[in-house]
Amino acid sequence: MGQHLIKFQQLLRELFQFDCADLDFGIYRIMNRKRDLLVHFITEALPKAISKELEQGALARQGQAAKELEAAKEKVLEMSRDALDPAGNLIKYHDTTYGRDYLKAQEKAKSVRGHEALEAVIYNHLYAFFNRYWQDGDFISKRRYSKWERYAIPYNGEEVILYWANRDQYYIKTGEHFTNYRWQGPQGVTVHFKLLAADVEQDNVKGERRFFIPRLKEISWDEPAKSLTIPFEFRPLNEQETIAYGRRNQQETIIAKAVEDIPGQKSIEKATAAMVALKTKKRSASDGREMTFLEHHLRQYTRRNTSDFFIHKDLKGFLLRELDFYLKNEVLNLEEMEAAGESLAEGWFQTMRLIKNIGGRIIEFLAQIEEFQKMLWEKRKFITDTFYCITVGQIPEKFYSEIAVCKSQWEEWKALFHIDEEENLLTIGKNKNERRLKFLKHHPTLVLDTRHFPTDFIDRLLASFDNLDEITDGLLVHSENWQALNLLREKYREQVKQIHIDPPYNTDVSGFIYKNSYRHSSWLSMIADRFFISNDILLPEGTLTCHIDENEQERLQILLKKIFNYVGTAIWDKLNPMMGARELAIQHEYILFCSSRSRAFMVRPENVKSIFLKASEIISKHNGPTEQAKKEFTEWVR
Repeated sequence: MGQHLIKFQQLLRELFQFDCADLDFGIYRIMNRKRDLLVHFITEALPKAISKELEQGALARQGQAAKELEAAKEKVLEMSRDALDPAGNLIKYHDTTYGRDYLKAQEKAKSVRGHEALEAVIYNHLYAFFNRYWQDGDFISKRRYSKWERYAIPYNGEEVILYWANRDQYYIKTGEHFTNYRWQGPQGVTVHFKLLAADVEQDNVKGERRFFIPRLKEISWDEPAKSLTIPFEFRPLNEQETIAYGRRNQQETIIAKAVEDIPGQKSIEKATAAMVALKTKKRSASDGREMTFLEHHLRQYTRRNTSDFFIHKDLKGFLLRELDFYLKNEVLNLEEMEAAGESLAEGWFQTMRLIKNIGGRIIEFLAQIEEFQKMLWEKRKFITDTFYCITVGQIPEKFYSEIAVCKSQWEEWKALFHIDEEENLLTIGKNKNERRLKFLKHHPTLVLDTRHFPTDFIDRLLASFDNLDEITDGLLVHSENWQALNLLREKYREQVKQIHIDPPYNTDVSGFIYKNSYRHSSWLSMIADRFFISNDILLPEGTLTCHIDENEQERLQILLKKIFNYVGTAIWDKLNPMMGARELAIQHEYILFCSSRSRAFMVRPENVKSIFLKASEIISKHNGPTEQAKKEFTEWVR
């Protein structure tokens, strides 16, 4: 098997996530059902399809020319082993039949490639195409342009366009659960993966990729309980670890090293049962090698706790467009075709058709996987719990007796509102329930939370209202924000008067998790998708305000202008001169004001202006922002 094929097959195994064959959740479970089909395609169907095509048409004739030259060479060498020089030039026997046949075959094969060379060209082109868009487990939309101008962006004549690398992808925010993990091994051994530290910053370096790293010296074994505990920490690599684990597939390398190192620790080397649990074969890996219980569960643990990735909104369309461009720009090389001559033009086009056919089949496979993930992401999610908070005055008195005996509700009221019905209501009624009934009637603004009551009570209570929506004057949703907006979009379309958001500022202190090379791009993908839905739920005269700092203000402003009617920006400094700052304030924050489809909304600065005029007057009177000036200004504001 040629090295070019092996290299391309390795890339395909990465694209189709063969290293996740042992995972049985989410998209990996679906992938495992298709794995046999993919393995057959990569190992058998792909090489056969390419070999079959190379045996047809112009490519077959080119391959035959190379074979004819090899046959003629053997005939000449039979006459004399020194008939050819090291470069393959004929030294003697020019006037012989074999000599003339060799020269003729040499001329014919001068600008053609043999079967192996043609195979190498096909595999190299396929590898180059798919590898250029694949990075850290995602296809990134790097639209290639040429060897000199490397990247291009979609452009329709706009004077200025805001574009980011993965604008046509959903950014799926990280799902780091940081949960401990337990599994059962042979001989009744229980193994615990225990997370001791999950640092969002390490050594004052933030934003780097983090990895699950075992703390080998703290591994412990409890013989009576047959329990093995392996501690982990989740953090960036230090300089020495970066050298040891390399620059690519680092978590895989860490796992491989852990599989070797964990059983060798002194704390467990004499624990026979623990060693059996770690080293016993669990299953066969996709490449046929044995996979132990330890390796299997290490992979499960690290993958389940970290899921930070993009989902392409139209991977098939993107890759097919890029493949078409690649074929015309990289494969169809006019300079090489001109040098080779018209006789070889047919072979070039056959090569293009072959690359397009094979590339298209691979894209089809990849698109099916991506579309399934996209479907799962876009699918409206189930509501796991729904509770109502209702003021007691809205509730019919026939429910009061059941409310009076709900212990958890009264405990919550005591914690939140500091009521003490035992002391305050001693003279009301003859017993606790009667005192509580009186208390409910005298406190109509007390808020009842239906989470404390059984389903039957909740159903009867809600059914007692003629129009539940009408008396419900607030909605609180605990959810991933894109999913919540997508769920509520139709019900609240063009009904919301005002939206105020305070998104992550995408600074070092914001804790925003992002791809290594796509910090701004990840942030824009996240924020843009949510803004587009937000515009649908705003009234035509509705307004939106957004807080931000200087790190993303310019990009955000351009984005908002694309989606809303941008009105203006209010700027305020955190180092307010009135509060004693003696130098220019350089740390600012911004509030961007937008309206939906109407420009009726305008910022009214009168109140702000009067405040600053008064502040200037007081500062001037006291010859600066003295303590007395601050005190007078504070009293004036009150």
